[in-house]
Amino acid sequence: MSLRFSCAALIATALALLSGPALARCSKNLVENFGSPLHLASFDGLRLAGDPSANRAVITFLGHASYQIDTPQGVRAITDYNGVNGFGRHPDIVTMNNAHSTHYTDEPEEGITYVLRGWPREGETESKVDVTLKDMRVWNVPTNARDWAGGVRINGNSIFIFAVGDLCIAHLGHLHQRLTPEHLEALGRIDVLMVPIDGSYTMGVPLMVDVIHQIEPKVVLPMHYWGRSQLDRFMGLLAPLEPAFIWPERHTVEIAKEDLPDKLTVIAVAGDGGG
Repeated sequence: MSLRFSCAALIATALALLSGPALARCSKNLVENFGSPLHLASFDGLRLAGDPSANRAVITFLGHASYQIDTPQGVRAITDYNGVNGFGRHPDIVTMNNAHSTHYTDEPEEGITYVLRGWPREGETESKVDVTLKDMRVWNVPTNARDWAGGVRINGNSIFIFAVGDLCIAHLGHLHQRLTPEHLEALGRIDVLMVPIDGSYTMGVPLMVDVIHQIEPKVVLPMHYWGRSQLDRFMGLLAPLEPAFIWPERHTVEIAKEDLPDKLTVIAVAGDGGG
């Protein structure tokens, strides 16, 4: 009896470790092809407190590398929060990278529950964050970044991951390198990827396309670019992956896990970029 009990306990423990909490790290399982279209939202900054579906988010482009993410339970996050893009929208969580002053601020507005910085402080070798607020979990994967002298800042950038139920959104930040197997393992399965496509301040667009190929998201949201020509160049280099392309009427899109597209889809929610 005790042996059977011990075996059962071990199995239950293993299953618990595998399944994890409700907002666990994005799993490595392949995304099912549901074939339903994406819902393009016609509103800006709406909270979704009454939405019965847990695996969805409303994403709004605010400018430069800043996106606003709103969850069904009313949590609001802003990426690469710089005190300008998104200031006054009362976010609950903000993430920052310090490659340039347009990606962070030392004076965030009052009332933010979590201010998450993606670079190591003095005495640290890397920044590691992992927070949960209602139906959103946010954590980071550190990567290297260039310094102003052309050298390497070890772990100077962070990829931030936002899990809303089973929908996983990643923001590449100011990425300056291809990803290692360790990075990809830490990221897990990513459904929506926010990608800088400037081709200079971050890294060359062909290399960024390689990163998209490494991560294999279902949806790509370009950012950190100025003008339609940069977007057209990005789409040209991405062409071998045969992506679908959506040009929404507004800077807001609603993405639901159950409505993810069958093939890679680029949504130009940032329009002509800038900001």
